[in-house]
Amino acid sequence: MNRAERESTARRIMERLPAAVPPDVHADAVRRGERLLRRRRLARRVLWLLACAAVVAFTVWAVDAHPWVEPPSETTPPITGW
Repeated sequence: MNRAERESTARRIMERLPAAVPPDVHADAVRRGERLLRRRRLARRVLWLLACAAVVAFTVWAVDAHPWVEPPSETTPPITGW
Protein backbone atom coordinates (compact mmCIF):
# COMPACT_ATOMS: atom_id res chain seq x y z
CA MET A 1 0.00 0.00 0.00
CA ASN A 2 1.25 3.43 -0.80
CA ARG A 3 0.76 6.45 1.41
CA ALA A 4 -2.45 7.67 -0.27
CA GLU A 5 -4.13 4.26 0.08
CA ARG A 6 -3.14 4.04 3.75
CA GLU A 7 -4.49 7.53 4.43
CA SER A 8 -7.79 6.80 2.68
CA THR A 9 -8.14 3.51 4.57
CA ALA A 10 -7.44 5.26 7.86
CA ARG A 11 -10.01 7.96 7.04
CA ARG A 12 -12.65 5.35 6.20
CA ILE A 13 -12.00 3.56 9.49
CA MET A 14 -12.22 6.79 11.50
CA GLU A 15 -15.45 7.89 9.73
CA ARG A 16 -17.31 4.75 10.71
CA LEU A 17 -19.78 4.87 13.56
CA PRO A 18 -18.31 3.63 16.81
CA ALA A 19 -19.34 0.18 17.92
CA ALA A 20 -22.21 -0.04 20.37
CA VAL A 21 -21.12 -0.72 23.94
CA PRO A 22 -23.39 -2.80 26.19
CA PRO A 23 -24.89 -0.70 29.00
CA ASP A 24 -23.62 -2.91 31.84
CA VAL A 25 -19.95 -2.59 30.82
CA HIS A 26 -19.52 0.67 32.75
CA ALA A 27 -20.87 -0.79 35.99
CA ASP A 28 -18.65 -3.87 35.66
CA ALA A 29 -15.59 -1.72 34.97
CA VAL A 30 -16.29 0.48 38.00
CA ARG A 31 -16.80 -2.54 40.26
CA ARG A 32 -13.61 -4.22 39.06
CA GLY A 33 -11.65 -0.99 39.35
CA GLU A 34 -12.79 -0.44 42.93
CA ARG A 35 -11.85 -4.01 43.81
CA LEU A 36 -8.43 -3.56 42.21
CA LEU A 37 -7.84 -0.34 44.14
CA ARG A 38 -8.86 -2.01 47.41
CA ARG A 39 -6.45 -4.88 46.78
CA ARG A 40 -3.60 -2.53 45.93
CA ARG A 41 -4.27 -0.43 49.02
CA LEU A 42 -4.30 -3.56 51.20
CA ALA A 43 -1.09 -4.85 49.62
CA ARG A 44 0.61 -1.50 50.17
CA ARG A 45 -0.46 -1.44 53.83
CA VAL A 46 0.76 -5.01 54.38
CA LEU A 47 4.12 -4.22 52.78
CA TRP A 48 4.51 -1.09 54.95
CA LEU A 49 3.61 -3.15 58.02
CA LEU A 50 6.21 -5.78 57.11
CA ALA A 51 8.84 -3.09 56.49
CA CYS A 52 8.15 -1.48 59.86
CA ALA A 53 8.25 -4.88 61.58
CA ALA A 54 11.61 -5.61 59.91
CA VAL A 55 13.02 -2.27 61.09
CA VAL A 56 11.84 -2.91 64.65
CA ALA A 57 13.23 -6.47 64.61
CA PHE A 58 16.59 -5.26 63.29
CA THR A 59 16.75 -2.50 65.91
CA VAL A 60 15.99 -4.92 68.75
CA TRP A 61 18.60 -7.36 67.45
CA ALA A 62 21.22 -4.63 67.06
CA VAL A 63 20.61 -3.29 70.57
CA ASP A 64 20.95 -6.80 72.01
CA ALA A 65 23.81 -8.19 69.88
CA HIS A 66 25.97 -5.05 69.44
CA PRO A 67 27.22 -6.08 65.97
CA TRP A 68 29.49 -3.00 65.81
CA VAL A 69 31.65 -4.24 68.75
CA GLU A 70 34.54 -6.58 68.05
CA PRO A 71 33.98 -9.92 69.79
CA PRO A 72 36.43 -10.87 72.57
CA SER A 73 39.32 -13.09 71.60
CA GLU A 74 38.84 -16.81 72.26
CA THR A 75 42.54 -17.51 72.68
CA THR A 76 45.37 -15.58 74.29
CA PRO A 77 48.18 -14.27 72.14
CA PRO A 78 51.51 -16.14 72.34
CA ILE A 79 53.87 -14.90 75.06
CA THR A 80 57.40 -14.28 73.87
CA GLY A 81 60.45 -12.90 75.66
CA TRP A 82 60.23 -14.77 78.99
